[in-house]
Amino acid sequence: MSIHSESSAAILVTPSLLRDWPLPAPGEDKYSRGAVLVIGGARTTPGAALLAGTAALRAGAGKITLAVAESAAVQIGVALPECGAVGLPDNTNGSVTGEGLDRIAGDLEKADSLLIGPGLDDLDLAEALLRALLEQEQSDGGTGTEGRPAVVLDAFALGVLGRIEENLEPWRGRLILTPNPTETGILLGRDVEDLERDVAAVADRFDAVVSCQGIIAGPSGADGKLWKITTGYGGLGTSGSGDVLTGAVAGLRARGTSDAQAACWGTHLHAAAADRLASKLGPLGFLARELADELPALMLELHT
Repeated sequence: MSIHSESSAAILVTPSLLRDWPLPAPGEDKYSRGAVLVIGGARTTPGAALLAGTAALRAGAGKITLAVAESAAVQIGVALPECGAVGLPDNTNGSVTGEGLDRIAGDLEKADSLLIGPGLDDLDLAEALLRALLEQEQSDGGTGTEGRPAVVLDAFALGVLGRIEENLEPWRGRLILTPNPTETGILLGRDVEDLERDVAAVADRFDAVVSCQGIIAGPSGADGKLWKITTGYGGLGTSGSGDVLTGAVAGLRARGTSDAQAACWGTHLHAAAADRLASKLGPLGFLARELADELPALMLELHT
């Protein structure tokens, strides 16, 4: 029986489970820990890409490139000196247009994780960007998942996924989605009625691993499993928190985990970081950037 059936119970993601599901070894250098390419960061919301990139590095990724609106690229590069910053064409509003992808052709080829969405601020242009990326991959002859980067989608990149569903074949089987419950409803075209069942439905519909509010599902044709995070604090509902989550997931995936392992580990670490900050600072008022800073110590504790 599929774990997506009504009678199936979610697997609880506990510290014990994660210790029995260890992350890849650190490796000898940054190249062995994988490369993450983040595409997002409009001029009015460059911090989203910055948060995601920082979280990917805190999760142990070896290299990070942030491809953001050209009018914000220099500032991003200064704010996160550990990153490579590439400017993508933007319009007069500072929104990434989806053009000029030749500027990141080398980064796309070398990426182990491709994170799209943090800081994109225009739905129509986000759709154009995704279509351009898919067309470029098809023109390169890309098929299957072997040797191809995981594709993590968040924010406006998630919001347009239904519009391009018929063109998703190049990405199917290597998608990781991080919707909130509202975005889950948009992806299904209806209100969310039962979060576990509906997250599993999104996983099946898009052949993706999906993490939503502590529920993680894989498509029934693959792992077909459902997991549930056992920690987390209400203070996670703060600006930029989702960018940290997706960055952590992308960073872990770049290190060589499976999609499901990256989603389970990343979602647990994100929630546990909130617990840690709540105990130190109080239940509300901690910042998303502080979540990322907690990740290395939490990973260390889960490996001892």
